[in-house]
Amino acid sequence: MNMKTLTRKSMLSLLLSMLLLALVPVSAIRAENLSISTHARAAALIDVTSGRILYSSRGDEPMLIASLTKIMTALVAIENGDITSKVKVGKNAFAKEGSSLYLKLGEEMTLKDMLYGLMLRSGNDAATAIAEHVGGSEQGFVYLMNAKAQELNLKNTHFANPHGLDAEGHFSSANDLAVLTAYAMHNPVFKEIVASKEKTADNPYEKWDYKWSNKNKMLRLYEGADGVKTGYTKKALRCLVSSATRDGQQLVAVTLNDGNDWNDHASLLDFGFNHYPLKTLVERGEAVKGYSLVTGKAFAYPLGQGEEARLVNKLVLSAAPQASADGNAAGTGSTTGAGFSVSAGAGRAAVNASGSEGDVNFGLRGVIILQLGEQEIGRVPVYKPGQLPPETTPYVKKYNAASASAYPAGNWLQAFGSALRALFLTGE
Repeated sequence: MNMKTLTRKSMLSLLLSMLLLALVPVSAIRAENLSISTHARAAALIDVTSGRILYSSRGDEPMLIASLTKIMTALVAIENGDITSKVKVGKNAFAKEGSSLYLKLGEEMTLKDMLYGLMLRSGNDAATAIAEHVGGSEQGFVYLMNAKAQELNLKNTHFANPHGLDAEGHFSSANDLAVLTAYAMHNPVFKEIVASKEKTADNPYEKWDYKWSNKNKMLRLYEGADGVKTGYTKKALRCLVSSATRDGQQLVAVTLNDGNDWNDHASLLDFGFNHYPLKTLVERGEAVKGYSLVTGKAFAYPLGQGEEARLVNKLVLSAAPQASADGNAAGTGSTTGAGFSVSAGAGRAAVNASGSEGDVNFGLRGVIILQLGEQEIGRVPVYKPGQLPPETTPYVKKYNAASASAYPAGNWLQAFGSALRALFLTGE
């Protein structure tokens, strides 16, 4: 691969990761576990849109993860490789131990088709071939995997190979895998692959084509299931990451070392949908009460029973003073409870309100900080009316403009363009 191309892609990926972690503090608030339980050594459940972890049991414990490794393998390959390029099977990939696509030595296949074989049939030969193709060597690719883990702040994760065979220094945790998968499910190529029940690919050595059936039985057993990956080794035992979407909400469940994983995942997903439905708290373009401002993006968050009453919205403006619509001095303010409004409060607003030419903020006037109790759960930029940034991000256009409307970037990535112009930083 051209090194300049790889560097550009890596920089874009790093920027997106930083924005993701800045704009939405992943698992900022962990929901109460209530009565749900599993047979797993460790488990986690996450809402994909918000990044909120809804359930966690031993979620930060580093463990063997078997072929769940390939979630990161696929993501890194998609972000750093050309999915139309041809991958050649070398001697290290040929006849690789464990689950296999039975690829021939010297065989060539498009990266995208090989990714289907990787995720549907868990081919270790495909994992090795992909790693050598994208990373230059298996070691080079593993470096990219660990760099991505660091970008996503996966503190209990380290990779030693691209396939997941048990190895020293190769581990992750249920919470880390939940965050990784939620991030990956915002990539339309990844999302398309893991939701596929079967795939046909060209076989240059036989009269028939490859036909792969997905090992993930959740796609057939659970209504709304749309991913993700199975895993097993003698030491890791049964591992599973699944996802499902209902009523516009997508959840990801993770279990490690679970002998009853199909049933446990159905219970975890049911628990999330029933107890933490996704609620839209802010609409894009919504007027800010008392100010000549509108919101720059939509914001949705899963809320448990009674949590809506604990919501707090705070408006923070930037630059020079501005008067609000009712004549009061603009400043920071907050309201508690359901609904959306921000009132004027004490203090001076800092806002460039002149509306004159030379507006270096391109209409950006501040941010609404959303809190659940004392904990911040997200931020929404606010703009002068008529100066909202484009709704579609460069990240969406890069992968598949035709499927942009189906790509759920509304909360994690939709503010990509405007965030580059924002003059504030966020944190947990």
